[in-house]
Amino acid sequence: MAEFDIQIKGGTVVDGTRVPRYRADVWIKNGKIAQIGGRAAGSAKKVIDADGLFVAPGFVDLHTHYDAQIRWDPYCTISGWHGVTSVVLGNCGFGFVPVKPDFRERSLLTMTRTEAIPYASMKAGMRWDWETIPEYLDSLDRTPKGVNVIQYLPTASLMTYVMGLEAAKTRPATDNERAEMSRLLDEGMDAGLCGFSIQRLGPDSVQADFDGSPMVTDTMCDEDILNLARVLRKRDEGFIQITQAAGKIKEDLAFLERLAAETGRPILHNVIAPSRNDPETHRRSLRWLARCRDKGLPIFGQTATIRSGFAFTLEHWNLYDASPAWRAVTTGSKEEKLRKMRDPSLRSAIKREHEQANRRLEVIQAGVGGPIRHLIVQWVNDNPELEKYVGKSVGQIAADEQKDPIDVMLDLSVAGDLKVEFLGPNRGINGEYMAEMINSSPYTIPGVSDGGAHTKFFTGGAFTTDFLAWLVRDEERITLEEAHYRLSALPAHAAGFRNRGVLREGAWADVVVYDLKRLAVEPDWVGEIAHDFPGGEWRRVQHAQGYRAIMVNGEVTWDESRCTGATPGKLLRHGVA
Repeated sequence: MAEFDIQIKGGTVVDGTRVPRYRADVWIKNGKIAQIGGRAAGSAKKVIDADGLFVAPGFVDLHTHYDAQIRWDPYCTISGWHGVTSVVLGNCGFGFVPVKPDFRERSLLTMTRTEAIPYASMKAGMRWDWETIPEYLDSLDRTPKGVNVIQYLPTASLMTYVMGLEAAKTRPATDNERAEMSRLLDEGMDAGLCGFSIQRLGPDSVQADFDGSPMVTDTMCDEDILNLARVLRKRDEGFIQITQAAGKIKEDLAFLERLAAETGRPILHNVIAPSRNDPETHRRSLRWLARCRDKGLPIFGQTATIRSGFAFTLEHWNLYDASPAWRAVTTGSKEEKLRKMRDPSLRSAIKREHEQANRRLEVIQAGVGGPIRHLIVQWVNDNPELEKYVGKSVGQIAADEQKDPIDVMLDLSVAGDLKVEFLGPNRGINGEYMAEMINSSPYTIPGVSDGGAHTKFFTGGAFTTDFLAWLVRDEERITLEEAHYRLSALPAHAAGFRNRGVLREGAWADVVVYDLKRLAVEPDWVGEIAHDFPGGEWRRVQHAQGYRAIMVNGEVTWDESRCTGATPGKLLRHGVA
């Protein structure tokens, strides 16, 4: 009689294919699902009692920035706590490959700003043993992993490697440089890359470089992108992730259509997001996506189905970077920031931008904490003179003291040594619009977690648990079958994960077993502070409740929220184990 490794007994299977749920045992052997339902011809070494629980495929998180963190955190938490069993690295064109040895330090500094990853943690937690793309993938392969990973080629790193930083930021590539970038992408695809990624947010990028200048890809010309796209077309493999600006909507979307037509490969478009009150904000994007699909263009829309809030200080904040004036006062050393925040001329510049109805800045502020007047003073660095402000909004303080809200924010930050914390309050999120982004289009994927990025003020990696608890259980706007298809099968298909994202016999056993009634994100909204990063650094976290077991390649990695220490994750070269 055959002996199985694990039997998941008595659970309700939601297999990720939209098939109606059904009750069945799941038997696992050698990392794969050996049998679903019926009586197995043998016993199992381990039995997981799933009576009253759901058994589903592990979640696939397409938009993460765990490129550094995976070197010290095999489970890519917080995503790994919330049922994510596979992640994509190298999003938005950012990462650490290829990187020449003399550019390592600068690449770390870049990531401290554009993705707000603590420098001390990267410095302490990363061990550089690569330069080229094949060397990097071999290093990632050797790294213990509690999740599966696939890797984009970060285009900013590629351009810098070939052209040098100054040239990459100031001019298009030459024919020779384009040929070399194509060659390196080809070499990387041979070694197992899944494609390439780009952020193109223009000269006033919301995610700027360490020195406040745009990232390399922010001002990248069309032809340099199309040059790489043709490599994927010639190979007929791989996909592209691209984050584009919202400033020139018609031109940006027209370029995405051209890119999709030229490459013929799937494109993951970031990001479709709803407003609280205006349905046209997301419906406009969904209509465009439908028109693209009608033309045969293989574009998927990644949607911001996230309820995580923001709590931040101006010591670390980078998400007002679309404003040149804000960017000026929040770049540099701590001492430089304090000096610039006291400067009346720089304050006037910030106010002037707000008064001139900087529409893009207004949209960004609404999405990352809310308008400045609504921000709540949450902590004042234990400064007794500032305690009277705790719990008040910036707007309320401004009215009480007859000051401009911007002056209030800057004055408090300076008085509190840049450690005064502002909370973006939960002013309500429209569940109807969130669900509509999923239910009304076959081509939309929930998430955009940004897991591993903005670690001191954002916890988007909890989106999977929240999606199920909020939109499926509490508001009943999305069926459980649809939710698991969107969280697992569809992203796995879009990103080229092979034989994953569904529960079927012969597939890899990436599995979550959970109690829908108990699913919860704790604490809610902005999470709590955890001092668990290398280099003495801290981050914000949100833990998961309700998961009985999380399994990767047939091994239990989390048992009732306890880490087992198993690291069965794999680097999936070309999407396969």
